[in-house]
Amino acid sequence: MTNVKAAIVYYSSTGTNYQLAKWAEEGAKAAGAEVKLLKVPETAPPEAIESNAAWKAHHEETKDVPEVTVDDLVWADAIVFSIPTRFGNVPGQMKQFLDTTGGAWAKGKLANKVVSAMTSAQNAHGGQEQTILQLYTSMYHWGAIIAAPGYTGEAVFAAGGNPYGTSVSVDQEGNMKENVEEAVKHQAKRTVTVAQAIKSGMQ
Repeated sequence: MTNVKAAIVYYSSTGTNYQLAKWAEEGAKAAGAEVKLLKVPETAPPEAIESNAAWKAHHEETKDVPEVTVDDLVWADAIVFSIPTRFGNVPGQMKQFLDTTGGAWAKGKLANKVVSAMTSAQNAHGGQEQTILQLYTSMYHWGAIIAAPGYTGEAVFAAGGNPYGTSVSVDQEGNMKENVEEAVKHQAKRTVTVAQAIKSGMQ
């Protein structure tokens, strides 16, 4: 079996997308991938983080998680993104990181990466699908191959049935409203499996 390298890249202010990323890490490892769990650099000013107890606590709890670099994307065969929605779009922290990938893109180093994405919002219609599609737009420019979950497993339906990528609603206390763990793991495994097929076919 072809060895696949997978990067799980997330941005999380209070922890929801970190948890999704951890489940994706488990799913990718279960599918046989070599996995890196990586966070997007924080760009918010310290005073903003300090003003929110949950944000501050999560920032401290994850200070040892490595920050993603463009080299990590070049290294990976498969990439799973996990991000919150911001007005139906990707958060600024992720957008700023994606904007640093131009050099690698220009050299063709991001082409044929197998990519999938997940997201969260505070309500069921908070822009989750649009956020994932906005992120995929950047991936099309890379020449990446999107491995959306579609309706390829029962776990997708149990988690709300988003075919573009697992999405979750979160209440004011930060609790997830859907049972998404199995859907996240299914999506990560599918992404790795597609990457294995692509990588094997190109050797």
